[in-house]
Amino acid sequence: MPTTAKSLEPQQARSRDSLRRLLKAAAEVLGQHGLLGATIPRIASHALLTPGAVYRRFRNKDVLLETMIVHMLEDQDRSVRQSITVAMAAEIPTAVLAGQVINNLLISYRRNAGLLRAVRQFSQGREGSSFWKKATRLQMRTMEYVVDLLVTSKGQIKQPDPRVAVGLGLAMVVGAMWELVVNSSNAKMWKGLVPGNDKDLQQALTHSFLRHLGIEPGNT
Repeated sequence: MPTTAKSLEPQQARSRDSLRRLLKAAAEVLGQHGLLGATIPRIASHALLTPGAVYRRFRNKDVLLETMIVHMLEDQDRSVRQSITVAMAAEIPTAVLAGQVINNLLISYRRNAGLLRAVRQFSQGREGSSFWKKATRLQMRTMEYVVDLLVTSKGQIKQPDPRVAVGLGLAMVVGAMWELVVNSSNAKMWKGLVPGNDKDLQQALTHSFLRHLGIEPGNT
C-alpha cells in the first residue's frame, strides 16, 4: 500500500522535533563543555537520542556544529527583527533605545559566554569556508539592522556619518563586552579599573556610546 502524505505527517513532525532537540542539545553541550567536550555521544545523550541517530543526520560533529551555529544565528536575526521594527524605533529616543540594546546585549553575552567562546573558536578554525562566510553574513545582517534602528531612532546624532558612527560605537561596545564578560579570565585583570557589576557596566557603556554619537546621556 503506498505511503500517503497524511501518514507521513506524524513521522515528519517527529523528525523535525528530534532535529530541534538535537540542535538545542548541541548548543547547550557546546556552551557547558567547550569545543573539545562537545562530543557526539554527549550531545546525543543530552538530546535523548543515540549516537547512531545523530550520525544518520550528520556525518560528523563539525557538520552538526555548523548547522547548529547557522540555525542559532538565523533565529537571532529573526528574533531581533520581530521584537522591534524600524518604524517603532523612529518613535523611541536614541538614548532610551541605545540603553535597551546595550542591556540586552549584556544579558545575552553574560548568559551565553561559554557558548560564544566556543562558537568563535570553532568559526575561526574555518575562516574562509562557505560556513564561515554564511555565519559572518548572518552576524553582519543582524548588526546592520541594529544600526538601522539606532540611526532611525528619535535623536540627533552629531556626527558627519551617523551610520558609521553608530557602527563604530557598537563595535566598541561589543569589543568591551567580549573583553569584560565573555572572556572571563581577562575580566579579572581589569578588576578595580572598570565597573564591578553588570548594572554599572551597562550604564557606563551606554554613556560612552551616546557621548560618541554626540548625544547627552540624559537627553531622552
